[in-house]
Amino acid sequence: MQFEFATANRIVFGAGTRRQAAPAAAQLGNRALVVTGVGGDSAEELLAELAQAGVATTRFVVSGEPTTAVVQDGVAQARAAGCDLVIGLGGGSALDTGKAIAALLTNGGEPLDYLEVVGRGQPLTRPSAPLIALPTTAGTGAEVTRNAVLAVPERRVKVSLRSPGMLPTLAIVDPELTYSLPPDLTASTGLDALTQVLEPFVSSRANPLTDGICREGLQRAARSLRRACTNGADAEARSDMALASLFGGVALANAGLGAVHGFAGVIGGMFPAPHGAVCACLLPYVMAANLRALQAHAPQHPALGRYKEIGQILTGAPSAGAAAGVSWVQELCAALAMPQLGAFGVTRNDFAAIVAQAQQASSMKANPLPLTDEALTAVLEQAL
Repeated sequence: MQFEFATANRIVFGAGTRRQAAPAAAQLGNRALVVTGVGGDSAEELLAELAQAGVATTRFVVSGEPTTAVVQDGVAQARAAGCDLVIGLGGGSALDTGKAIAALLTNGGEPLDYLEVVGRGQPLTRPSAPLIALPTTAGTGAEVTRNAVLAVPERRVKVSLRSPGMLPTLAIVDPELTYSLPPDLTASTGLDALTQVLEPFVSSRANPLTDGICREGLQRAARSLRRACTNGADAEARSDMALASLFGGVALANAGLGAVHGFAGVIGGMFPAPHGAVCACLLPYVMAANLRALQAHAPQHPALGRYKEIGQILTGAPSAGAAAGVSWVQELCAALAMPQLGAFGVTRNDFAAIVAQAQQASSMKANPLPLTDEALTAVLEQAL
């Protein structure tokens, strides 16, 4: 058995830990580019605390999912202001933008020089500028991953800028930052977090270190996702989901993902579809497709036992089987009113293009076994 494991240089977790960001920033640089989403009191709070700590700031606001053009604008702004440090505060979009800017600040060039699939694929040879990541959603785990997902609108794709040097210098995960997240975003990001502790657990690259992280994340998401959606002020539920998200980021960075994310990146590039909502829509159908393929073609595959364990964790029933896990996810998605793919403009005419691109996605390569075009098309049909 061989595997490697890497994560952010330092992770700080707990209620109120966001107040450690400014003192830490003062140790890392003199002028910070602060990448944030739109609005939110937490950004103003952070900017004031940075000023008090003697760190000059330039704010860069990301209003949607990051594109190559947005990242180039951020790099230009950071260079013009003389920034030697990047702080990302927000959901996955703000954090991925921050990671990409930090990487290009030290490596030069433009995103397409380094992007996989549609870019020139050159390696990022230098470590990123110091980066502090503070997530305000419990979903992507981007605070501990080594890539940044960027949209390339002219190619209708979303692909990754990727390098071990992109791991944040410091990840601060404060559940209090998620308290104001509305129920719909809590649901979609929470289901993304659930997917990201489930897919690495059955991945072809699963290893004993990520297995333990995934089991813990599954347990926390199972008991707390619905509660966090029902009552955003439930501190225990918010803490559980922040941990599940963190664990998902650690796990996917080291064990890979699967067909859900193989599809999600493609669909997100082709349609105005939020990543978490797409993952939620696809998850139960991909689980069922994997089970059918494993039972038919690889009945001794260890992932079958993993799916049974998932069913037991999600339902809390020691006698539950793999099918019970699929049903549990389907019922949860229905209870949280998650939309189907048709709501984002996907039609049957798009299936062939989606499947062709998804088969080439990096996440698809870690699925427990390869799925045929027919099996993937059936998933889209069910999710439509």
